[in-house]
Amino acid sequence: GGRPAPAQRRYVSRAVEAEIERVSRKIADPKLRAMFVGCYPNTLDTTVFMDTVDGRADAFVITGDIPCLWLRDSSAQVLPYVHLAARDPALVALFRGLIARQARSILIDPYANAFMRDPSAKSGLSWARTDQTEMKPGVAERKWEIDSLCYPMRLGYRYWRETQDKAPFDGTWAEASRTCLRTLREQQRKQSRGPYSFRRTSDRPTETLQLGGWGAPSRSVGLIHSGFRPSDDACTYPFLIPSNLFAVATLREMATVAEAARGDTALAEDARALASEVEAALRKWGTMSLPDGRRVWAYEVDGFGNAMFMDDANVPSLLGLAYLQCVAADDPLWRATADACWSEANPYFFRGSRLEGIGGPHVGLGKIWPMSLIVRASSSRDPQVVRTMLRMLRDSDGGTGFIHESADSDNPSIFTRPWFAWANGLFGELLVKLADNRADLLAGPL
Repeated sequence: GGRPAPAQRRYVSRAVEAEIERVSRKIADPKLRAMFVGCYPNTLDTTVFMDTVDGRADAFVITGDIPCLWLRDSSAQVLPYVHLAARDPALVALFRGLIARQARSILIDPYANAFMRDPSAKSGLSWARTDQTEMKPGVAERKWEIDSLCYPMRLGYRYWRETQDKAPFDGTWAEASRTCLRTLREQQRKQSRGPYSFRRTSDRPTETLQLGGWGAPSRSVGLIHSGFRPSDDACTYPFLIPSNLFAVATLREMATVAEAARGDTALAEDARALASEVEAALRKWGTMSLPDGRRVWAYEVDGFGNAMFMDDANVPSLLGLAYLQCVAADDPLWRATADACWSEANPYFFRGSRLEGIGGPHVGLGKIWPMSLIVRASSSRDPQVVRTMLRMLRDSDGGTGFIHESADSDNPSIFTRPWFAWANGLFGELLVKLADNRADLLAGPL
């Protein structure tokens, strides 16, 4: 466990070092404290590759043990530091550099989920090289996921809200934002099914899209069609509800930035119009009844009346809707949904002898994703729940001091992805939040 030696750290922020000191003093449990010290700076320590492009900062942020940039992961990896950005030039450079890198990446291909450091390189991912889809240079993987475009909008908005720094919101950013809008509209599939299809030869059906690579049929009802989930697994029904809800929230955030940082009212109005249309469709098509009659948000629907209830740990998830500020934490529909997610009503909820939580089809049954514990603790008002989640997070590391993609619910020393910066960052973010708002929960034994 612990951090790389100072000389081996990829990027250093004085504000983050001070935050580690400040927060770790409030954590009584020695193991939890040690994990915070290692996990919170993990993105800076191990995943940030700084450069310049046209004389301006460029930040390529890899996901960990896969040396590519995911639009979703990279955004979520740096957001735990955004509250410190205004007081640290190193963080300003990081955020400016990542916002710029993401905008250029979206302009390469708005349907791609992951990118190469060298924008002229072929995919470095062995499993993606023979995919039957239009692979452009610079693209590592081309799985269309709505949230891949939502996270950069969220990143830009949170950075703007903290700093009022107009520098990243240049013409390239605006062009990328318009490209996001165009792509989301294409995937409402009103006139046609759009330009995107994807097939991969694999023995895992979640790795490819059915029906010639276009995915399951959907009826055009105003929702946005997604090929894949935030887990990079194929959707069963193409209207992925958590991601559509995230799109509503982040389109409005992007509109705020377009207006405030650029005076671009046309872009802002366009984004708000799409958000309102998707929101109306969600109210009509996004919910379902469980067998016991409870009304909940569905995980996926198709617009024909088919809906499925489950949750996958990757955020945006149903459980993560309050954490993402897509719904209010006391919203009754969401509360009912979250309770059902954390129960046998969800086929991917597992309760073992050591851990309980939500997993997903990506790594198989009985494997819980610590990310689901983090998200549950982040949006729970119940001190007992938060303590239980912290205890299980502490005990999920398999002796490594880090948060993994998944851990076996009976034996946490069986885990996937030893170096997974997104989960480490979310864990650090949770402890910072608790130190500021619920310090009593960290002050005693777990």
